[in-house]
Amino acid sequence: MASSPPPPHALLVSAPLQGHVNPLLVLGRRLASSGLLVTFSTIPHAGLKFTHADGEATDIAGHGTLRFEHLQGGDLWPPHDPRYLVNGGDTLRHLEDAAPAALAGLIRRQSDAGRPVAVVVASAFAPWAGRVAAGEGVRHAVLWTESCSVLSLFYHFFHNLAGDFPSDTTAAAVVSVPGLPAMAAGDLPVLIHAPEQFIWRQVLVAELHNLHDTASWLLVNTFDELEHEAIEALRAHLPSITPVGPLFDPDVHGDGHGDAAAAAADDDYMAWLDAQSPGSVVFVAFGSLMRLGADETTELVAGLAATGRPFLLVARDKNRASLLSDDCLSPAAITGGGGRGKVVAWCSQGRVLSHAAVGCFVTHCGWNSTVEALASGVPVVTFPAWGDQPTNAKFLEDVYGVGVRLPRPMARCDVTRCIDKVMGGPEAAAMRERAGRWKAEARAAVAAGESSDRGIQGFVDAVLALGAAADD
Repeated sequence: MASSPPPPHALLVSAPLQGHVNPLLVLGRRLASSGLLVTFSTIPHAGLKFTHADGEATDIAGHGTLRFEHLQGGDLWPPHDPRYLVNGGDTLRHLEDAAPAALAGLIRRQSDAGRPVAVVVASAFAPWAGRVAAGEGVRHAVLWTESCSVLSLFYHFFHNLAGDFPSDTTAAAVVSVPGLPAMAAGDLPVLIHAPEQFIWRQVLVAELHNLHDTASWLLVNTFDELEHEAIEALRAHLPSITPVGPLFDPDVHGDGHGDAAAAAADDDYMAWLDAQSPGSVVFVAFGSLMRLGADETTELVAGLAATGRPFLLVARDKNRASLLSDDCLSPAAITGGGGRGKVVAWCSQGRVLSHAAVGCFVTHCGWNSTVEALASGVPVVTFPAWGDQPTNAKFLEDVYGVGVRLPRPMARCDVTRCIDKVMGGPEAAAMRERAGRWKAEARAAVAAGESSDRGIQGFVDAVLALGAAADD
């Protein structure tokens, strides 16, 4: 009896940036559990919480296998190169130059090993992956890792579809884009105002050309109930747009960062959370790239201490070193000295947000953090800095109704006031109720047969059909 052919092979390719790796990993697990052979590829480095070894394969709850093969060789910087840690823009520029040859080689090696790639799924801001796939005769999809609303703003701006956009963030003009609320200049994604020579903007423009001209599928880390109007309006221009989120799985321990040190850290802060009262903890995390200045850090910690509430603060690198040696921590009386605050260098954000003790999330409003907060039902205090963060903050406060904006510059009295408003003020109960509704909507979207599950299954069915056609 002839053996059945292997399932079609999806090669997932992520730029080596944490906000790209995390949602693509979750998508990879879901695709593998739906019947595809899935290989995940990126460039692990010291600044990335990613410990899967080259050649590793992990079982997806008995329903499939997720393989890992690193992008490497040629002119790519090796994983230990310190330049990955310095500037994300420099990394993007380097990938534009060096990654195409590495990816083309990986695709060819898969074919030589009897695993021909049926589709390349690339994270956003990696347009080189689509170009390589097309050159190798392979269909490709893009996972857009920001909101559909942000994508719509970019699309309308760069294709001149919504009149004049304001020239800078202080302009008084209001932007009207189909499917979106009226947007003030300060609510727009920062790249709209960035100079043309800025590498992130250049890569974005290339990605928008990919989406319109060459990508067969556009998968978005959102769900229909969250952005229905924006999705439907944008389909007039990008008909393949498919919501597949939230790409958030707090039940996967450590979000894929399975080393012993991370596990020990998990045990420490999770035990601390277990000892706190339900809904009492202020969780503060500003993503993998944002850095606070010394004065901002001092104001933040003093404001947290003044709330009288327990807090879990993620402080990286120099921020953490200055915290642990500076007098700004003394009023907070960090845990271990009998106080309410706990400072960690890293945590599994999804596990923390899903913990019953967490009652508020102070966030930079990256889209992953925004989606995770909504899917966990946690109200927020927003402190956006760049990228898509101002737009996400606008939606969290004014559209989703689950938070308040912390003004700039950071001041301790504002930190205390905003946290108190979200956790105990007159509007706190309504915010918690709305956050709970978004949690239910998010969990429902990925349930079997619901909107995002249908989106993923539709994509899987299309790739299975590619495999069947190739076998004929």
